Amino acid sequence: MKSYIGDMPGLVGRSAELQRLLAVVVHPPALAVVEGEAGIGKTRLVSELASRVGRAMFWGRCAHIREPFPLGPLLDALRDIGTGISAGGPLSPVTGALRPLLPELAGQLPPAPEPLEERAAERHRVFRALSELLGSLGEAVLVLEDLHWADEQTLAFLGYLMGDPPPRLSVVLTFRGEEVALDARTIAARAAPSVSRAQVRLEPLDVAETRELMTEILGSEGVSEEFAAYLCERTSGLPFAIQEMVALLRERGTLIRRGRGWARKAIDELNVPRALRDSVLERVARLPAEARAMVEAAAVLQVPVPVQVLTAICGLEREHALAGLEEALRSGLLSEHTALSRGAPEGSARLPGALNSSGRPAGVGFRHMLALQAVYESIALPRRQVLHGRAAEAVERLRPVPMGQVAHHLQHAGMMEEWALAADRAAAEAGRHGDDSEAARLLGDVLRDAPPEGELLERMAVRFGWACVQGLHAQPGFGQMDELLSRDLAPGVRGELHFLYGLLLERAGAAPELRREQFATAVRHLGDRPELAAWAMVGLGVPTSAGVPPAEHVYWLDRALDAAERLGDTPSLQLSVLGKVAMVLTTMGDPRWTSLTERMTRLAGGRPESRQEVVAFWSVGEETSYAGHYEVSERLLDAALRGGLKIDSSRRLEYLIRSSLAVLRYFRGQWTGLGEEIALLLDALDEQPHQRVTAELVAHCLAVARGEAEEGARKLRAAVGRAVEVGAVDALPLAAEMLLRLCRVRGEPPAEDLTGMLAGWRAKGLQPLAVRMLPALAGVLAADGRAAEAGRLCEELERELAGLDAPLAPAALAHAQGFVTGDPARFLAAAHAYDALESRYEAAQCRELAATALLGGGDDPERAGTLLRAAIAVFEELEARWDLDRAASTARRHGVAGPVRYRGGTRGYGDALSPREAEVAQLAATGLSNREIAKKLFLSPKTVDKHLSAVLRKLGLRSRAGLGQRMGGSG
Repeated sequence: MKSYIGDMPGLVGRSAELQRLLAVVVHPPALAVVEGEAGIGKTRLVSELASRVGRAMFWGRCAHIREPFPLGPLLDALRDIGTGISAGGPLSPVTGALRPLLPELAGQLPPAPEPLEERAAERHRVFRALSELLGSLGEAVLVLEDLHWADEQTLAFLGYLMGDPPPRLSVVLTFRGEEVALDARTIAARAAPSVSRAQVRLEPLDVAETRELMTEILGSEGVSEEFAAYLCERTSGLPFAIQEMVALLRERGTLIRRGRGWARKAIDELNVPRALRDSVLERVARLPAEARAMVEAAAVLQVPVPVQVLTAICGLEREHALAGLEEALRSGLLSEHTALSRGAPEGSARLPGALNSSGRPAGVGFRHMLALQAVYESIALPRRQVLHGRAAEAVERLRPVPMGQVAHHLQHAGMMEEWALAADRAAAEAGRHGDDSEAARLLGDVLRDAPPEGELLERMAVRFGWACVQGLHAQPGFGQMDELLSRDLAPGVRGELHFLYGLLLERAGAAPELRREQFATAVRHLGDRPELAAWAMVGLGVPTSAGVPPAEHVYWLDRALDAAERLGDTPSLQLSVLGKVAMVLTTMGDPRWTSLTERMTRLAGGRPESRQEVVAFWSVGEETSYAGHYEVSERLLDAALRGGLKIDSSRRLEYLIRSSLAVLRYFRGQWTGLGEEIALLLDALDEQPHQRVTAELVAHCLAVARGEAEEGARKLRAAVGRAVEVGAVDALPLAAEMLLRLCRVRGEPPAEDLTGMLAGWRAKGLQPLAVRMLPALAGVLAADGRAAEAGRLCEELERELAGLDAPLAPAALAHAQGFVTGDPARFLAAAHAYDALESRYEAAQCRELAATALLGGGDDPERAGTLLRAAIAVFEELEARWDLDRAASTARRHGVAGPVRYRGGTRGYGDALSPREAEVAQLAATGLSNREIAKKLFLSPKTVDKHLSAVLRKLGLRSRAGLGQRMGGSG
């Protein structure tokens, strides 16, 4: 008979799942995800995979009690890699950043680089280092279990890793689907296209599979179907529960075998408990008292710990405790864990048996979390609290001290004051390691359930606010912030909390009025904190709230600049304030934005490096794009992107900057490949609805222009609603312009909400942005018989724009006046003004309008034909089918001769390289791989492969080496 303790039964009912995992893991880069409830057999399946895959396996497990030490599961997996590092050749210097995190590998890692001031940049460097270290392992498999307990940075790193994985690495993840965070669920969806993927969801065993598993455990072929059905029903088909029940029945002596099977009478007399909980507790009750004490101590500790910790809290003499531990291990409820997650007892290396075969501390814990939970819940509250108190004392003697465990045990011991102090220490440690989300959780629990008083409360409240703001993902905690602000706080603390509350509301896309209220209150209390006061003033200067006159926004911006002048010893912060003020002044047409932007650029040396600097360049670059300063916008956004790629491991900032660059490309008529780029951005920002609004607006405008008028308009309307909700007023003119053009073409009157937008922007002093939609509005008003109203609107805006820095104004005003007067000369003037801005789409529209007016009046048909053909050529190049169909129809109706319209989709370039093909060719000639080119151009590898095939065909080449020689690259 097969022993239940120590040996795992054969894998039952999972052959198809195992084959799916094997098929993917042996074709790296690969990602396999195993999902299922507790006890379903995830670890057993992955263990079987490990025995068959024939590659080095590196295991990490996420713990239920988190420590303020991010990336712990990954670091645990890499501690024992030993000589495996050499498989991929010499390590890059960046891997030296792992020395403080992996002291076990210090002898094999390069020297540690100088620390970086910017937390995001340091985190990005660590992510790069981990990715390169994993790449150095050759053909390897990284297994991370229980991802439902993963810290935020571990999830962020996995997203970063799978976005551009080492080519010979496979990753296997397991989690409970009902408990896992959304970030873990979407890792596979966001992985690079080159990654092989498998998603396996384990279901409970059926009766036949239950019978097979029982046969494996009992070593008998005589398990009846009736008995298997009985056990399957009472265990819900969970393999772990089936094993536990069989073990219990064996311990009871009720498994009576008659002949070659089980008699019906034996089944009826079993009286097997329905719940796994009861079976576990019955097994525990059958243990000697010393073993029960050790099992209860392990349940309270929850994570595997050294034997010394268990014996310290169980309340027994050491000799009795060790005897009880041996019995608990023999029962199979507890098991030895070959590596501890973090922390080792002082002097453990000198204790017999304290180290396992790898030289690392051995620990003892429950074999399965379900059994642990059953035992823990059975312990009476008074005894639980006593055990938690002892546990806090015992684990605090570990080195390094696992502060997360200390805080957890003090909380559950009912020692509230001690818990607050421990949580504060743990949060401080989490902050030092950049684990802001864990700091927010630790502090939030205390502030909600047992808030301290006085200075400790104020310190924890401020730290909690910053942790929420700096976390990788928004953690609003609005209710807690309201409760904290209701307490008696020092003025400076109150001001800082109001400021942080405003930032949280901003991140969450809350109503602008709510954010403004928090910033205004903050300013009143931040007299001794000029750096925070300056930021709050910038918040008050952003013109997003209704009913606030432009002069008031400018007042706050001027005050922010004055405050920034007093920040000379913090140039990065000063630069950031300059950028934000310049951003707002750009939208208002205040020419001071140019000198502020020049100062900002000088302070950064033209190369933003910190997150604050990158965001400043991005902010000004985005607004200059909306205002029509396209060359400045391109320069700033390109610099921001280069800086962002160096510091942002989550890639969120990169995606936002790329969204702004997509807007710029739309404005300039650089549409080749733009649709695919926006699709990638929308996918990358799928879980961040507030951040993806800009990309959505561009995507739907592009869809309308390319012939998907009905569907594009519907989606554009919905995106406009979301943009209004989050206060993204700067992006709305481009959407309003397209919707108004649709109204004019359909002969519909202009929608009131669209016409009202212009009035709202004028009231906020945003005429340089709003003028973008003026031509479309004038056109629909004129078509609706309201040309005089459109004319008055043009006159009013022309007066308001006088003296403002508004490069779009001359072109847009002439364009609008053309609709009012019907004069083709006005459209031609607009076309030339758009040409100067490189606004190719708008220039083509104006040439089409001028030609249509000329043809309608019978004046100068030759010139009209020339203009119409020029417009059609641009529409063809842009694949603007909606416009192309309309212009081509006009040409046919008036008999305008010209080249036959291309009908095959994208524009043909014959044997010449298209602009995108030329880009791909230049990069391929330098030796970059398809994947590297895809990342650089923000394309899919499949698209790069298609372009490269076309390049080789057109140039008559057979290989990339020939391309390198042809184009002067390295090949």
